Amino acid sequence: MAEFLLDVDLEFEPLDEAAIGQFHCHQRAVFGTEPDRRLLARLGIDFEAIDEGCCGLAGNFGFEQGHYDVSVACAEQSFLPTLRDQPDSMVLADGFSCRLQIQQLGGREALHLAQLLRRQLREPFTTR
Repeated sequence: MAEFLLDVDLEFEPLDEAAIGQFHCHQRAVFGTEPDRRLLARLGIDFEAIDEGCCGLAGNFGFEQGHYDVSVACAEQSFLPTLRDQPDSMVLADGFSCRLQIQQLGGREALHLAQLLRRQLREPFTTR
């Protein structure tokens, strides 16, 4: 999504806000995160990515019998401590697993990048 939006002439209301974000592991490994970072910079967001580790849920892994403790241990490596250390920062996450872990283990609500962009869009986006 971010790759496409970087080349579209859209105007956003800038934000002067700090945000932390969890990129989905698959996105980091396969697609990279540079387009998302550039879009967030365009919005004026002071963004810090949790680039180490994983949210720990990994699809249905954390829900399977015997995996809960491993799931939480993964999240405790860097993901959950960062959420706790920055209680006033906006939280961004696109991955369903990441968003669920942020809500259930971190007690926070995360915005999807698309939600943030829609909120900051100066004029309504229409399709042809």
